[in-house]
Amino acid sequence: MDRCRSRRPAAALACALALALPITAVAAPVADAPPRPDLTITRIASPITVDGDLSDAGWQAVPAIERWFETNPGDNVEPKVKTVARLAYDDHYFYAAFQCADPDPHAIRAPIGDHDAVPGSTDYAGVIVDSHNDGKTAQMFLANPHGVQYDAITSDATGEDSAPDFFWDSAARIGPDGWTLEIRIPFSSLRYAQADRPVWRILLYRNYPRDRRYQMFSERLPKDVNCFVCNADRLVGLANLPHGSHFVLAPFATAQRRSVPSAGLGSDLHAEDVKDEEGVDLKWSPSSAVAIDATYNPDFSQVESDAAQIVANERFALFFPEKRPFFLEGVDLLAMPMNAVYTRTINSPDAGVRATGKLGETAYTALYARDAGQGLVLLPGPEGSDFGLQDFKSDVGVLRLRHDMGGSFVSMLASGRSIVTGGGNVVVGPDFQWRPRGADAFTGQYLFSASETPNRPDLGVTEWDGRKLQGHAAQTGWSHQTRTWDWYIQHQDLSDDFRADNSFIYQVGYREIYVGGGYTVRPKQSFFSRLRFWTDNYWDLETDGTPLARHIADGVGMDGRWNSFCRIELNHDEFRVPVLDTTTGEVVGGLFVERFRPRIQLQANPGRIVNALSLDTYFGQEIDFDNARRATGVTSTASATIRPSDHLELRADASRRWVDVDEADAAGRLFTAHVERLRTTWAFNSRAFVRVIGQLERTDSRPELYTRVPASFRPRRRFERFSSTALFAYKLNWQTVLYLGYGDERRYLTATDQLENGGNQVFAKISYALQR
Repeated sequence: MDRCRSRRPAAALACALALALPITAVAAPVADAPPRPDLTITRIASPITVDGDLSDAGWQAVPAIERWFETNPGDNVEPKVKTVARLAYDDHYFYAAFQCADPDPHAIRAPIGDHDAVPGSTDYAGVIVDSHNDGKTAQMFLANPHGVQYDAITSDATGEDSAPDFFWDSAARIGPDGWTLEIRIPFSSLRYAQADRPVWRILLYRNYPRDRRYQMFSERLPKDVNCFVCNADRLVGLANLPHGSHFVLAPFATAQRRSVPSAGLGSDLHAEDVKDEEGVDLKWSPSSAVAIDATYNPDFSQVESDAAQIVANERFALFFPEKRPFFLEGVDLLAMPMNAVYTRTINSPDAGVRATGKLGETAYTALYARDAGQGLVLLPGPEGSDFGLQDFKSDVGVLRLRHDMGGSFVSMLASGRSIVTGGGNVVVGPDFQWRPRGADAFTGQYLFSASETPNRPDLGVTEWDGRKLQGHAAQTGWSHQTRTWDWYIQHQDLSDDFRADNSFIYQVGYREIYVGGGYTVRPKQSFFSRLRFWTDNYWDLETDGTPLARHIADGVGMDGRWNSFCRIELNHDEFRVPVLDTTTGEVVGGLFVERFRPRIQLQANPGRIVNALSLDTYFGQEIDFDNARRATGVTSTASATIRPSDHLELRADASRRWVDVDEADAAGRLFTAHVERLRTTWAFNSRAFVRVIGQLERTDSRPELYTRVPASFRPRRRFERFSSTALFAYKLNWQTVLYLGYGDERRYLTATDQLENGGNQVFAKISYALQR
């Protein structure tokens, strides 16, 4: 979730139109605002100790920054509470200090937790630094009143991504008049051009959640400008900064011992031998603008596995975010209008190397990895996606270039995968973003692909017979935003044979027109501080013009007291659903099926103890995609976060979906699927915690109601799995860590009609970052 903004990044208009415009227009300034005063940073000679106490001699000569604006819910008005900030630096570090006044310090929301566990429902403050001075991308360094850190990359082109982590320090103290915060960022954690007196951009930020979520910045954020980083102030006063020659060497070791059923589910467990792995990650910054990453035998295991998502009755693959450190340097460069690079497709790399940097106005990243396979390959189609087993090794390469022109840019992507035993895929093409003024953004992308599928018919994928494919993918659009009106128009065209093996493009063979917009009002002295009435519509056609899908939605979204949000929408959908031969399972046609599904979404962050509540429900008509027929049903997700103390967090998540059918030969509940997850965390301090997770997944189906698919395609009557994990973690920083954990899994066995022990594991990891 974005710290400061919400929703979909801007998209695009016609690429040909934009490329025909003169460069002077492309490079036009972003905002139509008057010049803003610069912020000044002070070089200090006296040392600063980062402990939350601002009485150090080094701070005394640093001028205070007292000019702040409440940007939400107010419209750049005087804040309700006072904040004073200071900025300083020395030969090695960038410093920021905050004095956050609070009339009721007992109301401060400051849970102690893991890195990045700083949600918008809690107090925090910090800096948003655009050290490249490009007005589009910045690094966020935020911390709460107990010093718990949140860091991220935020981009006006692609949004906010909290996956990247950086080396930095923070400390805070709560007092009788509020709280204070100190931040220290090594220059080695920032990327900037080598200049005697560089100019950066910066935003100072404070989040203050009480009856509403109040957001305060050191600069105005106009409501009629659809970019965020572009509003940052110029930061002057820097001089003679270090020019690189920094490296981090992070060796690690892992150990794991698994116990598995000796003779199938329901039998006694057999303990396997201990498996240990060693490897190393290296980051070298030869200059302040360049980073070289290398890894050998990397550990890409997840300490907390991805939360389960309901997959029953889904047409397309589900997206999981990237969390692996090697892929996260300059992650904003890999984000683009279409998800043309999805690094989780590199399932099990043996080794990799990467270079990321900027030369003048051109940013770049180049990546190579050897993928051992062992995972799944996404197989896109016009009406749904599927998976194939990646039982082969491959070499993966990605090259991305972006040239900045004021608030706009043009980019180029080259991405490829070469299968060791034969076959491969290459994708190339440009994209752009043009911001002629603050209210408008035009973006677009064109990609060409050439593929040779692996000659592996034994893996059960029809097109994996060594055939050659060529195709294209294009997306253009236009977004517009004023104080009251906003709209978004987009067109997509993906040919049948377009493939991008390193991407998350899950649908091909279609064309789409998307039109959406809204009207916003901001009542004063009312329960609701913002209401947006909106419409959201798209039409999909196959490449031969055959209708494929239609979606029409209208609704209203409302921000209110108790940090609440309410969304009510009416959805009318129509999809062309494949019809299968009930004997062979082959697609023999398509049938249009429609549904009307209202949606109600509620969120609230009422206080320190009951910190977050949410409910999101679709109900009414449904589509049974497996059997190509109308149905009724409900899809609902809910969550609650309770914090009895600053050290203890209890979080419960639940998802449930059911579909009912009513036909002469098939009537009743088709299936019920649900996932429940309870996570309990006790944080000793900001470096150490214990976490216990229990997760239940269960789907109950009636195979006899799946009358329009072959018997071999019908689901099991019952699938159930319960998994639990316990973890102790100690972190000096994000790469110096100690993990000790235990995991257990139980699965349903039809023969015994109960959950049987499916295995367990004990694991440990230690990693230490050596820095110079």
